[in-house]
Amino acid sequence: MELQLPDVAATELLATRLAATRPPRAVVYLHGDLGAGKSTLARAWLRALGVSGAIRSPTYTLVEHYPISGDARALHLDLYRIGDAGELEFLGLDGGEATLWLIEWPERGQGWLPAADLRIDLAVAGAGRQAEFSATSPAGRAWLNALASGASAQAFAADS
Repeated sequence: MELQLPDVAATELLATRLAATRPPRAVVYLHGDLGAGKSTLARAWLRALGVSGAIRSPTYTLVEHYPISGDARALHLDLYRIGDAGELEFLGLDGGEATLWLIEWPERGQGWLPAADLRIDLAVAGAGRQAEFSATSPAGRAWLNALASGASAQAFAADS
């Protein structure tokens, strides 16, 4: 599925739909060049899940933890600055602690990250962005189907 995101409001609407349709546990790989909108989407997604206060970019810290509901936690990782995937060992990531993983530059953590349920490829498209979705697990396929069936998501559809 591909979506055209003409502006920040469209990205925020997408984040709201992703938050509303997400499975109980999910791992999302965010791909795209610098400036493609990965952090913008992640911040809007965390806001849609109820995170208040500062949402810091994990560009230098590599990982930020956020409470999202009850005991649920989201992890937002930005692996752009790591030199080797083995560096993730020192972050103390525990797969059981997070119900949502949002991972920017996941290819740099290959072999150390949980498998993705959903892959989102973002690219600059004129003044906006283009988002292409790939489901990589049964949960991801169900999630993508739920997202595609939403009327608000269809408003952005370029090719479903």
